[in-house]
Amino acid sequence: MRARSATPPGKIALLILDVDGVLTDGRLYFSGRGEALKVFHVRDGHGIKLLMGSGVEVAAVSGRRSAAVTARLRELGVRNVVQGCNDKVAALLALTHRLHISPLACACIVDDTPDLPLMSAVGFAAAVADAHPLVRSAAHWVSKAPGGLGAVRELCDLLLRARAEDAGPQTAPRRRAARPGTARR
Repeated sequence: MRARSATPPGKIALLILDVDGVLTDGRLYFSGRGEALKVFHVRDGHGIKLLMGSGVEVAAVSGRRSAAVTARLRELGVRNVVQGCNDKVAALLALTHRLHISPLACACIVDDTPDLPLMSAVGFAAAVADAHPLVRSAAHWVSKAPGGLGAVRELCDLLLRARAEDAGPQTAPRRRAARPGTARR
């Protein structure tokens, strides 16, 4: 189902995250007041922060609206958040226009069939391990972890490794080895 070959992961400038089923396990918990509660994995959040620290933009685009999502992404420092979105390709094009990034320099990670058009519009399409079979077959890469349980961290680590490999070997000053019985501070 993939329409084009993947953009090399080290060339990705923007990662677009679906929320339900990707940053969460896809289940919705409702309180007695009707508020939806969501659970986020701390390792996914750390991966997002590491990726942003390396210079990759991160965005979340969700079909639902959630105060929990707003709070979690604000806590992580994700500035590009689109909620209540009926057209994720239009959201992608608006983001890439504003950030001056080609859609082919973007990656997304998704879990269900409404996201197939977004997958076709980006350069690197990823799916969580428990994504719908059509989504997994359309993906350039599939995580080992299911949504909400470290899948985003896996993708962040892949992108970070690829960026480091593309940058080449680092030339750090060499340190002399400590003599046995002595410690460096």
